Amino acid sequence: MNLSVDEEMKKKKKLGNGVVGILAESVNKWERRTPLTPSHCSRLLQDRTGVSRIVVQPSEKRIYHDALYSDVGCEISDDLSDCGIILCIKQPKLEMILPERAYAFFSHIHRAQKEKMPLLDKILSERVTLYDYELIVGDHMGKDYWHLVYMQAELVLLTSYMDWDRVLMNLIFDAGYLSQGYSTPFLSLGSSYMYPSLAAAKAAVISVGEEISSQGLPLGICPLVFVFTGTGNVSLGAQEMFKLLPHTFVEPSNLPELFVKDKGMSQNGKSTKRVHQVYGCIITSQDMVEHQDPSKSFDKADYYAHPEHYNPVFHDKIAPYTSVLVNCMYWEKKFPRLLSTKQVQDLAEKGCPLVGICDITCDIGGSVEFVNRATSIDSPFFRFDPINNSYYNDMDGDGVLCMAIDILPTEFAKEASQHFGDILSEFVGSLASVTEVSDLPGHLKKACISYRGELTPLYEHIPRMMKSDPEDVQGKIASGVVSNQRTYKSLTQLVNPDEGVDK
Repeated sequence: MNLSVDEEMKKKKKLGNGVVGILAESVNKWERRTPLTPSHCSRLLQDRTGVSRIVVQPSEKRIYHDALYSDVGCEISDDLSDCGIILCIKQPKLEMILPERAYAFFSHIHRAQKEKMPLLDKILSERVTLYDYELIVGDHMGKDYWHLVYMQAELVLLTSYMDWDRVLMNLIFDAGYLSQGYSTPFLSLGSSYMYPSLAAAKAAVISVGEEISSQGLPLGICPLVFVFTGTGNVSLGAQEMFKLLPHTFVEPSNLPELFVKDKGMSQNGKSTKRVHQVYGCIITSQDMVEHQDPSKSFDKADYYAHPEHYNPVFHDKIAPYTSVLVNCMYWEKKFPRLLSTKQVQDLAEKGCPLVGICDITCDIGGSVEFVNRATSIDSPFFRFDPINNSYYNDMDGDGVLCMAIDILPTEFAKEASQHFGDILSEFVGSLASVTEVSDLPGHLKKACISYRGELTPLYEHIPRMMKSDPEDVQGKIASGVVSNQRTYKSLTQLVNPDEGVDK
């Protein structure tokens, strides 16, 4: 009996003991990122940060080799049992979760998705303390900084750069347009992970832009219009890559005029300027919906509070002129969809130019309803044929090519890890040394989903949400029936829908 008590005391002493573990990523073969680089570990061990030891699980695929961690004083071991807190990027395998420890990773548990129930059960049964990077927000870090910084790592810009690299490389041009009989300069681009660095990938896009300027794009696919949703850092990052090409930005209200003006030829029979550039269009909520009462204009605050009073209009005002949709906006089920399956079917029958969607949000069945699956780095696209309401894994037929990769940042694993670790290293000492969650600063306390196997007050509603029908829950939230409405909104509205997404 005394031995059992002693063992229990030892377990409790693990939490806050200053020993940090870095888990070997195991869920996805492409995941090469690390939460802390060797340089971050070196600083944490040398400075008085609250970190006494760092134990790194060996990994042959991690972007930084084990020897680099060993050189700065980290211990390399499969055994993380001495660690009070264990860091990783994505959810670890359930059998790898040790009891009575603290973990920090992107869990997505707070989204109350049913598929996360086994993870939540494991966390609670093993009396685990769980921090979710996605929930670390605070005014001192900028508005909802972590939502904007790691759409899966710094990712605010890096993720979007990678999305764009992938979009320009495969999604639209060497797959979508080539199947339609058009050759474009984008054929020379490779996949993102094939480049040694972000700078090398950007240089390749710049080269494509130079070719567009000099040789132009086929008249039959122009005007080539890229529509970006939202004004947050994710959208801005995608636009930065877009700006490496010869381009002009167009106001949403001017899209119809662009198509009327640019569908013809000049008097001398040569193509107009549009063939030598692409067009961009940035839209926000006011371009996607309108009030049900024609006498009332769009009001952002009213829309966020009462989205049920608004009707979707994106399919009517923007989508008919969109070649490529880059979806960067946060979305909840209480808001109208950006594009429903029925709407895209109607558009296809009318000859809509939409050829591809890059859904950075990767919200399956979300704002873009027909994006019904996540895609992978080695199989990044699927094709949806709206006319037949059918899905295909090839890219050679009619329809819309869709990309929804949920680990895009790992394609540039070194840059992603460096940027992410720059921020994580600022507060990992607090997470490693604290024994009571109440002692944490506010922005870290809000990120604690469970403490010693008990859900913290902000997240007590999650099991009920997971077990409920999603549509029914959203209806109750919208109507105010859910008693925990205030708490729920404080979680799901961490970001302005116009400003960003999280993953």
